[in-house]
Order: sequence, then C-alpha cells, then structure tokens
Amino acid sequence: MSLKPKRSIIEQMIARRDKSRGLLIAFEGPEGSGKTTQRKLLKTWLASRDQSVVSARWASSPLVRPLIRVRKKIRALSPLEYSLLHAVDFRHRIETEILPALWAGQTVLADRYLFAALARDAARGLELDWLLQSYAPLLWPDLVLYFTMPPQVSSRRVAATRQPRFYESGQDVTGIDDPLISYRQFIDRVIGEYENLSAIFKFVTVNAEEAVYRQHQQVRTLVEQARKRPWTDYSAEAVSEWLRRDFTAYREGARV
Repeated sequence: MSLKPKRSIIEQMIARRDKSRGLLIAFEGPEGSGKTTQRKLLKTWLASRDQSVVSARWASSPLVRPLIRVRKKIRALSPLEYSLLHAVDFRHRIETEILPALWAGQTVLADRYLFAALARDAARGLELDWLLQSYAPLLWPDLVLYFTMPPQVSSRRVAATRQPRFYESGQDVTGIDDPLISYRQFIDRVIGEYENLSAIFKFVTVNAEEAVYRQHQQVRTLVEQARKRPWTDYSAEAVSEWLRRDFTAYREGARV
C-alpha cells in the first residue's frame, strides 16, 4: 500500500490548517528604502504581543548561498544564471524555513520576497511570464508592504553609506565601470518594474521618505488589518507539493 497521501486528503489538510497557520508578510522596495528597519521594528512589536515571529532573509539558503556568493565574487553569472540560482535558493527556503514556520502558526516576515527577484530580473531583461514560471509553484504572501521612493533618493542613500556591489549596481547589464553611476541607471529600471508589479499584484504602499516612526505606525495598522489569503485559493499547489515531499508534516497534520 502506498504511503503517499491522496490529493483529496492533502486538500482537506490545507483547508483545515489555514485557520491556524501563520501570516506571511513580505517587505519589498529598493535599497535604502528602510524595509529592513521596519521589518525589525515590526518583529519586536509582534514579539511584545506574545506572537511567535520568524524572519526570512533573501538569498540565505545554506544549500545555495555559498554557490551564489562564489559565482558573484568571480562575476561569472549571466542574467539567466543569476535568476535561476536565486529561484533555487527561494524554493529551498520556502520548503525548509517558511512553510514549516507558517504551518506551525508562526508569523513570517520576509525581508524581500518573490517580487524583489521579479523586479531585479525583469530589469535585467528577462520576461515576467518566464520568471513566474521559474518560481512556480508560488506561495503568495498575505500582505506585501512596498516601501516606495524615487530612484534618486535610493541612489543618494546608498551612496551615503557604501559603494554598491557589482550585481547590486547592475554593472553586469549596464556595462558602466563606475558602480554608483551604474546603480543610478539600474535602480531606475528596478523601481519601474516594482511599480508595474505593484499595479498588477496590488501591493500596499508605504512612503519610505516618511519618518521612521510614522512608517512604523502605518505598518502596525496594516498588519492588524491584514487577512489571510486562503491557501486553497492562492497557494494550494505550493503547499501540496511541500506536504507530499515531507511525510512527517503530513503525519503531524493528519493528527490535527
């Protein structure tokens, strides 16, 4: 007898778990927009309310990150390779960190999520439809907080603290030797793609030029008002695939 759970059972498990699973919140925006600061402030605030909170950082999979770092160091990534490696990293973190935390009822705060990759890779000339397929099946966040700012403000904030790195500044596609000049050109493309994504996927925008305290108050309010996007409607394929691969999760879920 096969130990693989039937699809109908998995669908029932997902629907049942949707009531108790955690909230997935994505923090998106260009460099210098303060999204990391706001993510940390929100984590502290939620923890003070006795909520279990997990942070998920971009390109942090222990399986894939070392390869990405080495390839970046020697500047050996084409736009296609850059995208695919980050897609693998993203999938590994979804299945080993993000979904297990959500399934256990924890709130997950993602410091950059799928949309950071879409904006960056589209700015490198890759097609959005192809990118969505490479990241499928998709686990949709319940709330996307998009910290908006003009390209020149992002450039000024980055230049005030450091020199942007080779791929961060888009030098692989601009061909510009000066990283700051390249960044100014590349971030203009990235923000343009972010704006397109915001219109398509209905991001909730936060003005990144506001005072940090005011942003935090707005973020709190938005999170308090946030509602879960039903997994059965938005993310059934991603969750089902994870459950079928993780028989331990399946057995634990079946007992709930």
